Parts: sequence; C-alpha cells; structure tokens
Amino acid sequence: MRRPAAPRVPNALRGYRRTACVIASAAVLTPLLLIQVSGDDGAQDRRLQEAFEDAAREYHVPRSVVMGVSYVQSRWDAHPGAPSVAGGYGPMHLVDTARLRPPAAAAGPRARAGAGSPPPAGAGDTPATDAAGPGGHAVQPADLERAARLIEVPAGRLRTDPVANVRGGAAILAATQRQLGKPLSDDPADWWETVKRYPGTRDLTSAVTYANDVFAVIRRGAHRTTAEGQDVRLSASPGVRPHVARSQGPKRPKEVECPAELSCDWLSAPYEEIDDEGGYGNHDLADRPRDQKIDYIVIHDTEAILPNMFKTVQDPTEASWHYSIRSSDGHITQHIRTKDEAWHSGSQFLNARSIGIEHEGFLTQPGTWFTEQMYRSSARLVRYLADKYDIPLDRQHIFGHDNVPAPTADSIPDMHDDPGPFWDWRHYFDLLGAPLRATAGPDSAMVTILPDYATHEPRFTGCPKSGVPCPPHGSSAVRLHTAPNDGAPLIQDPGRRPDGDDSTEDVNDLGSRVSAGQTFAVAGRSGEWTAIWYQGNKAWFRNPAKHPTAVGAAGRMVTPKDGLDEVPVYGRALPEEDAYPEDVEEQPESPLPYRLAAGQRYVTQARVESSYVPRGSFVASPHPVVKGHQGYYEIQFGHRLAYVRASDVDVVGDTPAAAGPPKTPKDRPAGR
Repeated sequence: MRRPAAPRVPNALRGYRRTACVIASAAVLTPLLLIQVSGDDGAQDRRLQEAFEDAAREYHVPRSVVMGVSYVQSRWDAHPGAPSVAGGYGPMHLVDTARLRPPAAAAGPRARAGAGSPPPAGAGDTPATDAAGPGGHAVQPADLERAARLIEVPAGRLRTDPVANVRGGAAILAATQRQLGKPLSDDPADWWETVKRYPGTRDLTSAVTYANDVFAVIRRGAHRTTAEGQDVRLSASPGVRPHVARSQGPKRPKEVECPAELSCDWLSAPYEEIDDEGGYGNHDLADRPRDQKIDYIVIHDTEAILPNMFKTVQDPTEASWHYSIRSSDGHITQHIRTKDEAWHSGSQFLNARSIGIEHEGFLTQPGTWFTEQMYRSSARLVRYLADKYDIPLDRQHIFGHDNVPAPTADSIPDMHDDPGPFWDWRHYFDLLGAPLRATAGPDSAMVTILPDYATHEPRFTGCPKSGVPCPPHGSSAVRLHTAPNDGAPLIQDPGRRPDGDDSTEDVNDLGSRVSAGQTFAVAGRSGEWTAIWYQGNKAWFRNPAKHPTAVGAAGRMVTPKDGLDEVPVYGRALPEEDAYPEDVEEQPESPLPYRLAAGQRYVTQARVESSYVPRGSFVASPHPVVKGHQGYYEIQFGHRLAYVRASDVDVVGDTPAAAGPPKTPKDRPAGR
C-alpha cells in the first residue's frame, strides 16, 4: 500500500509512494502449466467434478473444454458470493457487469488520497458486451446475467452456487459456438475460437494467450483440491492440438519491454521539472544495467482501480512504477523503461536496483480476489525480466513491497504492506517455473515457510476498517509467537512500535509474521512447534507434521564473527567513506533498531556490493553511481529483508560444500 507523496519534493516522492496474436512458444508456456495437487486428499468431495460432467452433457460442450476454461479462470475455486477484482464470480468467473459500481471511500490510516478504493464487485476495465473483438466477431464477456438467462435461474444463484455457475459457463460456451456458426462438436480442438472469446477481452494477443493456456491445461491435465475442499481432476488429452493461424495484434510502441505472447502497451510517466526550486518528477534517469545491476523485482498491488492509477503515474508530483497489470485480462501497461529508476519502493537504494510492478487489487478486501489471468501475465513478465537481467527466481530477489527493507530507522513506520497476506506466493512461483518446495529433510537447520494457501486461514482484522474481522481466506502468512503455544504473545517489532506496544492481527501489521517462500534459520523445535531467528528474537510458529507450515531447506546462513557480541543490521548497502568523490555528499550509515546477536543465524542468498546513486536534481543524463569496496550480505531478517556487512559475519551452511559465500548471478549455472 502507499502513502501520499509530499508535493514538490522529489526525495519525498521517492521515499513515500502515493496512497496513489502471437502463439506462445512451448518454452515460455511450460512454467505456467506446472499443475500440482494441493489440499488434503483424506476428505475429498466430488460434487464440483460431477457438476462439470453434468453441465458438459447438458450443453453439449466437451468436458475438457469446460474444465480447462474454469481452471484458467479460477483454478476451479468457487469463492462463493465473493467477486474477483474484475467482478467475476465462481469457478467459471462469470462477470456481474450489472452490479459494477463506483468505488466506496477508502478506510484506515493507510488509505490513498485521490486513488479511489475497491468496489465490492470489482472495478477493473471489464470489456463491454458486444465489443468488437478478435477476428472481427462480436465479443461477449462471460456475463453472469446472460448466463442466468441462458439456464433460466436467478442471477443470484450464479454468484453463490458453484453448480449453477458451472452450468452458466457451459451455456455461454455453447451459445458462443453457435453464434460462430460452428457445430457443438465432441472434439475440443473445434472449440478454440469460442474459448478465445470466453473472457471477453478486446485484445487479440490476450485472447490468443488465454486460449493457449486453456488448451495447454487440456493437453497436460490437472488435479487439485480446491479451497472449498472439492477434489477435481481433468485427465490429460495429449492429442488435442487445435489448428491455429498465426496472427499479429497491433504493433507495439518501441519503448515496450515485454514477452511476445503478452498484450502490452505504453503510457509514459513524466520526467520533468515541477517548480523553480529544483523539484522534479516522477522518476530518475539511469543506464541500467550498465551503471547499476538490476537485482530485484518488487510486486505491488494498486489499492485503487487501474484508471485512477494511470492518472497518478502521469502526474509529475506523484510516485511511479515500471508496469501496471489489469485484473480483467492481465493486460500490461509499461510506464518507464527498465533502464530508468522508478520511485516505487520507499527506498532510493532499492529503487536503483529494482523494477516495480503494480497489480490491480486490494489488500484489505480478501474476498475481492486476485484473478488468475493477472497472476499468469505477471509471472510471464517477471520470468522475462529475470531472464533478461539475470535475476534469481527466489524470495530474496522476487518479493513484495511488504518485504522491502526500510532505509533508516525513522522510515520504518512509513514502509508499506502490499500485496499483503492474501497474495498467493506459492502459486505465483509455480507459474514462474521455480516452485517453492523442500530442499532438505524435516530436521534441517533451515526451513522455508510453505503453508497450504487454500486451507491455511489465519485470523486477520482490518478488512476494510481497523478492528473489523476479515472474512476467512487462504493466506501465505504464518504468525509468530514468543513461546510454543497459541496463547503466547506475538513477537514484538521495536521498529514498528518503538514504545513497546504489542503486535496485532491487523492485516497491515507485519511485526509478527512470515510469508510463503521466505527461508529462516531454525532456532529450536518443541512438539508441533518450530522456532526461527527473527529480527533478533527466537520466534515460534505451529508446524505440525500432518499439515506443515514450513519445510526443510538447505543453503547458507550468516552469523557474527567470533568475538563479536552482536552486529548492526542495515536497510541499505552503502559505500564506505573513501568511496565518495569530492562532489558527492557522503551518506551516513544508519543502522536499523535491531541487532544480530552472537549465536543467531540468518539465511542469505546473495552477496551485495555497496553503491549509492546521488539523485535529487533534474538532469539530462544519469548521475554517476558511487560504488564501494565494502561488501554486504542480504539476509531474511524478519518479514522484510536486511543487510549486514560481510566483514562482520561468517557464512555457514549445512555441509562443508555449502559453507562458501553465496554465488553471484554470474556464478549461477545456466538454465536456472
């Protein structure tokens, strides 16, 4: 989430963000189609499976087509009565266009001025009915009201009843097939054009990619237990190969950096002076990666409808980011070339080394769920950028705004919390082709946090107002206690609450929780509980063997050198004093209010070379980067990352072979 930008002051803008047809190649598609079983196989319910079979028979649509469409729409999850960000309901993601309405006022201390906040039924750029679409045919989105008319039931049932929702989706597929003059064939390949039209996108590239994804699911098959406990299986049909003509969508602007199979356009963020006192906005010129390597990709959510965010990113007095992704169809808009530095993270140090991607969504409304098409577009974009800039696909390099380290102690309370606990990191890394999984046994010295998202539903408050309980929802977050019992206090965060106040269950309170994919050093075990080192504390979380919330991990850790009682922890890796030229003011090191004490260990996945970019003035060419000789290790210190000086710590591992320093990107083997 973001806070209002201070007008006319560039540094403040950088520091505090505003509360502001190409067929895909098999190599690119493969990571997005790794389909895994989730949930507990012990208590299976097949009513949804039977609903797919019944609807396919009733409307003469191949069952694999109905199920493939549903998988790419919702992964078969029903979310009864709860719309996605785009206003879609149920397993078939039927869009209730009749109920879309203007957003209500934002609530809570971190609401965004001027951005607008989430409408309960979603407010993305949902395509209009009968819009001109791919191939010149009329495109009708999978409209809930239309589906209700086709199956002759009240529209309300399609919002809450998964069986009726599946029937409605199958009826829309059959009606579209007939409109195209095509037979209700038993061959899935004959349904490609209909599938392409199902989501209602007006964009040819998005429509083609969507259909490719559906047919890839049909070919490979899928099996999972849904969030509602439904066991659903689609057998593989490897012989299904629809004949598809290669078709080219609109020519892209030359500025766009995006994989060919994604729909991407350009809406420029300004770089201009805003007053007579040296103020400028809303980003900085750079020459990355020539002058500064890009190490990170930061995942944000907008906390606003996308049209409002487009207004923000075009305002020179506001914050900026590189890409925005639309919820309804995953369409991507780029605003800043990746060589340049956007003001998106709340840390100038991290801005200089990162790319920021905004996703249309709302942290404090878990019922308004992130769409599958947005997840898939984002994963394709991130994998493309990671390949281009040699960024490792792990949680110390691909992370949320809520994992960004505060640059100084004073800035900790103003750091942001998006995309929040309801972003599905486990699924996201599956789509990236880098699945989060155990890399060591259950008694290892390290663990990776890995709850089952669908069934893991910790309590949260603050949805949408402070103190209001959030509806139960799957989550990537795991809570931490001071002792191995549920009644023990939550871990306290002296950075967020220097007065010693307790951490809370508020959805925006990161002081006592960890997230899927983060890896920590084990500090102890007691029955079903595991302790980790966390911000200088021994922090406990429930981790039963039958339903684990963490798995064994292998890798490298840092610990204070012998003779040191503790070492300082930093939010940035700045050069040593001698590295600064005479015309650049030295940046004082500012330790965070935490300490890494002797005997504690923290996981590292990267050694970082120190640097500083002297931003702060409007220039025609990039400022030179100040680079130091002082090295740092990036560590998973708490919910947020942190840095420690390499000279203060030793690197240790589970085995002698693992005890050397982490590899730099150039050292990593090809093929990642």
